[in-house]
Amino acid sequence: MSLEDAKRQIDHAFTRDDLKGPSFENVFAGAASFLRRRYTKDLTGVDIAVTGLPFDQAVTNRPGTRLGPRAIREASLLQTMDKPYGWDFDVLSDFAIADYGDMAFDYAMPAEVPARIEAHVRGILDAGAACVALGGDHSVTLGALRAHAAVHGPLSVIQFDAHTDTWADDDPGRVDHGTFLYTAAKEGIVVPERSVQIGIRTDNPDTMGFHILDAREVHAAGPERIAEQVHRIVGRAACYITFDIDALDPAFAPGTGTPVWGGLTSHQAAVMLRRLAGVNMVGGDVVEVSPPFDTSGATAIAAAHVATELLSIWASTRR
Repeated sequence: MSLEDAKRQIDHAFTRDDLKGPSFENVFAGAASFLRRRYTKDLTGVDIAVTGLPFDQAVTNRPGTRLGPRAIREASLLQTMDKPYGWDFDVLSDFAIADYGDMAFDYAMPAEVPARIEAHVRGILDAGAACVALGGDHSVTLGALRAHAAVHGPLSVIQFDAHTDTWADDDPGRVDHGTFLYTAAKEGIVVPERSVQIGIRTDNPDTMGFHILDAREVHAAGPERIAEQVHRIVGRAACYITFDIDALDPAFAPGTGTPVWGGLTSHQAAVMLRRLAGVNMVGGDVVEVSPPFDTSGATAIAAAHVATELLSIWASTRR
């Protein structure tokens, strides 16, 4: 699509004829797909599919993340005209990216949701595309991890979060956003000793062997050194990156269910994500954006940037 053609068309989410390239549609108008990528269920030729997992019935405090995918898509419209800042390539022009829409599920049957997420994400992977998901609360990551591990084997995890999410839970009927990583470790689909949790600032004595680089360490060491440690821990193992928006301090991301003071700045997060270029990322997500608790939209804006960085991290080893 040429620049002039793009300016004449509207609703690029439906009308664009190319999965690559920028979008020059008015930010304030048109259908809000993620980064104005085409909405499609046909993943033929697609490198990365972005999908929404709008489930929030596993939260311990404030709900509302079911509205997260919609808000993140709208916030992403500010990023559609230029390549992501700080990268030496343009993931939007170099790779075919599609918006796969949201996963459908019965909100009155929450116990069925993890399996539905696993099947939904596995369908994307089986079609030959990578998957970046927009949550939803953090429980959605468990189904995504199961789907990726079925394809890639046990995974390393790079988790940005205020909470470890490794609280013990041995009841298979429960769905809880604070226990997904405990379950994943118990199932053997993640490898704690080559995984890392960044920005933690709540206490959970049983680390289950995960490396923890807490918020205080990030503030003291700086984001560049933290990124170096992540590379040493993860190496070249297949990894999944999950970014809970509450990793950011509430000053930068108030719209989330379980905000904790003393968190990461948006600058620190941006630097660390950029410096994760080269890790063998096979999938990822950004979760816990609760728009009702942020009338400014700043939280969704941060999440949209995170998701775009995840696309670039994935692409950094596949150019």
